Amino acid sequence: MSHSPTRILYCRCAFAQVVPETTKNAVLEGLCQSGLTFECVSDLCEMSARKDSRLKEIVEAGGNVKIAACYPRAVKWLFHQAEAPLPDDGSIEILNMRETGPDEICNALTQET
Repeated sequence: MSHSPTRILYCRCAFAQVVPETTKNAVLEGLCQSGLTFECVSDLCEMSARKDSRLKEIVEAGGNVKIAACYPRAVKWLFHQAEAPLPDDGSIEILNMRETGPDEICNALTQET
């Protein structure tokens, strides 16, 4: 039985600008160099405010997802606000670029789940 690869969602935090620019850039560069497929969104906060259907699609697709963004509690709330609550089954890993260094974030993103 084959397992589907972990999906990666990377937030640029374009509007709130609460994640250090150097961290965002280093993580994005690391993802690009990794050769992994990932989705880059400009701002999860803005997507949540618009109730963007892509957030619901991420949840409904199932499987493992790694999200590089902000504080885990904030990311969970953003998905909830967008009517796409994240499951509590361990399939979602939220990596906090506000407090964690880019090397650690990149290692976690590129590690097999």
